[in-house]
Amino acid sequence: MPLELKSFVKQLSEIPAPSGHEAPARTAIRAAWAGLVDRFETDGLGSLIAVKHGTGDDPRRRIMLCAHMDEIGLIAAEINDGFIRADKLGGIDTRVLLSQPVLVHGRRVLQGVFGAAPPHMARSRKTYPELADLWIDVGLPADEVAALVRVGDIITFDAPATDLKGRRIAGKSLDNRASIAALTLCLDELSRRAHRWDVVAVASVQEEVHLLGAMTSAYRVAPDLAIAIDTTFGMQPGVGDDEGFALGGGPTLGLGPNFHPRLFDGLRKTARTHEIKLQTEVLPSNSGTDAWMIQVSRTGVPTALLSIPIRNMHTPSEVVDLRDIERTGRLMAAFITEIGPDFLDEISLELAGCADDEGDDDE
Repeated sequence: MPLELKSFVKQLSEIPAPSGHEAPARTAIRAAWAGLVDRFETDGLGSLIAVKHGTGDDPRRRIMLCAHMDEIGLIAAEINDGFIRADKLGGIDTRVLLSQPVLVHGRRVLQGVFGAAPPHMARSRKTYPELADLWIDVGLPADEVAALVRVGDIITFDAPATDLKGRRIAGKSLDNRASIAALTLCLDELSRRAHRWDVVAVASVQEEVHLLGAMTSAYRVAPDLAIAIDTTFGMQPGVGDDEGFALGGGPTLGLGPNFHPRLFDGLRKTARTHEIKLQTEVLPSNSGTDAWMIQVSRTGVPTALLSIPIRNMHTPSEVVDLRDIERTGRLMAAFITEIGPDFLDEISLELAGCADDEGDDDE
């Protein structure tokens, strides 16, 4: 049965799985991939690794497709008189926390809300409070809170996914569940196509806290090529076209030292051949994505980065266009279908000399 993308993205968005606590997401993703791959593995940190065999002769080349499944979240740091003080799991912006509904994952799940002093009593109306000054109220007496919540329990946003107009969705954790959906679409496409390379799909853990799952899974997989899939900044008020990218304009393809120039050219050529919208994102240093760790695994892995534009990144109301997810999945499937057994030799820089300056100059 074809993947119903909207409902799948909404399902993924609502799963509570912050960094270090990805088990619920891993369970859902494994179920979605079960009929699309040949076998599963899990590495020592908990990244899900799924292998789909190609049709080429042994030993086959392997391409790794990696999207992180964790989300930003919080952790209970102190419990005082029935209120819970939280600390960050990943890049939380305190500006979005005031009055934000949350789920406290204690001995049972408790709905709560970040409280704030009334504006009449606020110390300053010109600055946002520090996280240490914000407390979660679950509405229970202090003794019940103490019995149900422990320091170290995780806290996630209580933010059901919302349909917007057109083909857009708002919700939490679309960074990076949108990319998990694109990777799932790619596997679905490949289930109906012949491809010579083995495909290794990875849902990595702990990207939001230093890219840890990509490091360990890339070492275990030892891929010949890799594509990381993540999100990037979408244009919106406050984020212009010099900093962000158009929703509905297709995924971005990273260009910079974190990425192999000939793999970049190959993906761009495939996008043109199949008339798939693609935007170029210049990243002159650390991309801040799983691609950074994969690229330097073992003796080095030729790596590319596809990113899906989203608005309101690292908030409970990220916005994505489903068409960009579809294009990302289609592009990866088309590229994998087309690469032959000698592709790695064709893009090798080992003896290239100045040949990299002779690439495709088309825009």
